[in-house]
Amino acid sequence: METFLPGVKIIDPKVYGDHRGWFMETYSHQIFQQAGIDCNFVQENQSFSAAKGTLRGLHYQLNPKAQAKLIRCTKGAIFDVAVDIRKGSPTFAQWFGITLSADNKKQVFIPKGFAHGFMTLMDDVEVQYKVDELYAPEFDCGISWNDQVIGIKWPHDLTPILSVKDENAPPLSKANNNFIYGV
Repeated sequence: METFLPGVKIIDPKVYGDHRGWFMETYSHQIFQQAGIDCNFVQENQSFSAAKGTLRGLHYQLNPKAQAKLIRCTKGAIFDVAVDIRKGSPTFAQWFGITLSADNKKQVFIPKGFAHGFMTLMDDVEVQYKVDELYAPEFDCGISWNDQVIGIKWPHDLTPILSVKDENAPPLSKANNNFIYGV
């Protein structure tokens, strides 16, 4: 399902259940290609967050090492966010958020040109995501999670638990960004 941010898509996999439990395909190149997602995923990552309110993001890699991401929560629940950072885009600095959980089994696809972040909604959360470009630390960038121009409505009134990197991330207006809409 397409969101209002062009290219950001929600994937709601078919789950087949019976008295033993359930089965689902978390990724099928053919099905994703039919949905307009044609990526060659080259790396899969998994994170664990011990405490509710852990916030990771907003992260992205610059061109030419930009990454498209396919994200799912395999234990617990997160509020997942994509932010359009493509200069000149009609949706520049707009964000989309969705709850991903082990229970709802939804996934979100975030194309290149978007920053990504999430906040855990409970303790002991695991997130897995595929990317179509290898991690390249020299191209790794971030944007402040509470940038006033973007105005993300995070689900908790808690002070988020952040890494030092995320605490020091600049606002979008000062972030290193080489994404141009339509290029």
